[in-house]
Amino acid sequence: MRAMILAAGRGERMGELTKLTPKPLLRVAGKYLIEYSIEALKKAGIQNIVINICYRRDDIKKALGNGERYGINIIYSEEDEALETGGGIFQALPLLGSNPFVVVSCDIISDYDLKKLPLEPAGNAHLVMVDNQSFHPKGDFCLHQGKIFYGDTDTLTFGNLGIIKPELFAECASGQFRLADVFKNAIAKQQITGEHYQGQWYNIGTPLQITEYEVISDRNIRE
Repeated sequence: MRAMILAAGRGERMGELTKLTPKPLLRVAGKYLIEYSIEALKKAGIQNIVINICYRRDDIKKALGNGERYGINIIYSEEDEALETGGGIFQALPLLGSNPFVVVSCDIISDYDLKKLPLEPAGNAHLVMVDNQSFHPKGDFCLHQGKIFYGDTDTLTFGNLGIIKPELFAECASGQFRLADVFKNAIAKQQITGEHYQGQWYNIGTPLQITEYEVISDRNIRE
């Protein structure tokens, strides 16, 4: 199995922190932010990882190299302009092969065990959903008996973790588009399954969220 880490964005909400440093290389509790995703994938036994890069991409390639020091193989999908989450995955499909692949965002820190993802999703994707956060109170989708659907109540937030079949992108064309737009069509056809994860999950999208995570991490170490 292969995996993809989404890492092409500039990280606008990080403000001055990403003026000279790409978001994946921001230091969070002593590590590059993207290293949390790399370590989680390696722990799950995934050796081949595709990373899409755009903003200050040479910095990322220099810092991470070919993955040898992590005990993995890193393959870069380089974007001349950011293609958004959906467009970035679509461009990388030739590097990901014909089998289902894991997708994670570089700004997520979680103790979710990626080995629990279904190797063969019942539909075209299986998503890990989490409780709605203060920064995203309306959530994204609803979940009932393992199926993802749209609704106005009892929503959950897509945790930016999941496994996807290449077939999900069968009707797509190259260019900029969001993964949410691809999900929309598949959900309408009842092709997306999911699960509700209630363990540790942190979105690191702002300087404040870096600080909050570092406080939690320090507290856990002390305990």
